[in-house]
Amino acid sequence: EHIVDTVLYFEGDTHSGYRLIRACKNRFGAVNELGVFAMTDRGLRGVNNPSALFLSQHAAGVPGSCVLVTQEGTRPLLVEIQALVDQAHGNPRRLTVGLDAQRLAMLLAVLHRHAGIGCFDQDVFINAVGGVKITEPAADLAVLLSIVSSLRNKPLPEKLIVFGEVGLTGEIRPAPRGQERLKEAAKLGFTHALIPQANAPKQPIEGLTILSAARLEEAIDRWRELE
Repeated sequence: EHIVDTVLYFEGDTHSGYRLIRACKNRFGAVNELGVFAMTDRGLRGVNNPSALFLSQHAAGVPGSCVLVTQEGTRPLLVEIQALVDQAHGNPRRLTVGLDAQRLAMLLAVLHRHAGIGCFDQDVFINAVGGVKITEPAADLAVLLSIVSSLRNKPLPEKLIVFGEVGLTGEIRPAPRGQERLKEAAKLGFTHALIPQANAPKQPIEGLTILSAARLEEAIDRWRELE
C-alpha cells in the first residue's frame, strides 16, 4: 500500500513571472508551506523576499489599501489587501479574490453592529494582491480597515501593518506567532503596527511603534490617532 505523504500544487497564476507552490504534508499532522519561485531561463529559483511580490508600489497612500502580515506555514508574509467600496446599482455585490466570501459577509455585519458603519447600499470588492490565497482569520482586521478606508476615501498610514481576528461580538482576537509577524514587518521597514491587545510585545521592537486594541471600534479610533 502506498501512502501519499506530501502533495505539491501550484497556486495563483504566473503573475510577473513568479509561481506560488504550496506543500501539504499530512502523515504526522497537517503542515502547510508556501514556496515562492521565480521562473527563469534556467528553471525555478527561490525568491529571497517574497513579501515584495504581494505589496503594490504606490507613489503615495491610496484609500482602500491595507498591509496584512499573514502566516504561511512557518513563514510570516506581508500581503496587501485592497478594498473597493462603491455605490451599488441594484442588489449590492460582495466579491473576494484570495479571501473567503462568506467571511466577508460576516465581517460587514460586525462592522455595522459594533462600529456603526454600514455598507447596505454599497458594492464591496476585496482582493489579495499577487494571487495568494489567505485562509487564516487573522486577516479580518486588515480587511475591515481597508473597507473603512475605501468607504471614507481616506488612506491608511503608508508604513502601517495590521493583523488580528475579529469575533462576532466585536472583539479582536490574537493571532499565532505575533512576535514573528512584527519582527518581519520591522525588518522590511514598516514603522507602525495595529494589532490585537493580546499580541502586544512585552519588549519594544526597534523601529516599530505598536498600537493595540481589544475591540473593533477601538482599533478604528487608534487609526484616527495616526491621521
